Amino acid sequence: MFTRIFGKSKQETNALPTLDKLNETLEMLEKKEKVLLKKASAEVEKAKAFTKAKNKKAAIQCLKRKRLFEQQIEQLGNFQLRVHDQMIMLEGAKATTETVDALRSGASAMKSMQKATNIDDVDKTMDEINEQTENMKQIQEALATPISAATDFDEDELEAELEELEGAELEEQLLQPTTTAPAAPVQVPAGRVPTRPAPQKHTEEDELAALQAEMAL
Repeated sequence: MFTRIFGKSKQETNALPTLDKLNETLEMLEKKEKVLLKKASAEVEKAKAFTKAKNKKAAIQCLKRKRLFEQQIEQLGNFQLRVHDQMIMLEGAKATTETVDALRSGASAMKSMQKATNIDDVDKTMDEINEQTENMKQIQEALATPISAATDFDEDELEAELEELEGAELEEQLLQPTTTAPAAPVQVPAGRVPTRPAPQKHTEEDELAALQAEMAL
């Protein structure tokens, strides 16, 4: 279908030379147009000069030539429009052809990759990955399992031993003597004999209260 629209590959290779030729033609038409514009302007100046010289016939002839130049200028403008239109169409056809070629190449590459990748091979590879993952999971679980020596201990015996340790620590705390902070020195004015404070009597009730306070801490 695309071959019928855009021609054969040999014709597609001629797109660039054809565009170059059209560009050259367009430049030639623009140059001619500039020359004709100058000639038309010159005829206007001549007509003005003849008018000042009261030579009406010569002035009219200048205006006639100006009109002829203007007709040629208009014709050249139409030629340029046609060349532009042809260039646009050719560039569009070239871009379309290149796009089709790129898509065709992509489809061919994808087809080759699909041939190289078999669905059975993909399934086999996924099965191997799953198997290796499961094996690694089992290995990690085996490494995380405690050794037999650590599982042979009796939990009840361990708890009883822990209670004995806690009881021994409590008994040691009870046997420790209570310590009182030393009294601060009293400043005695000069000439006065300090009186000694009466000795404090520690009763059994006081010692029991102090022991309970330490146990609460």
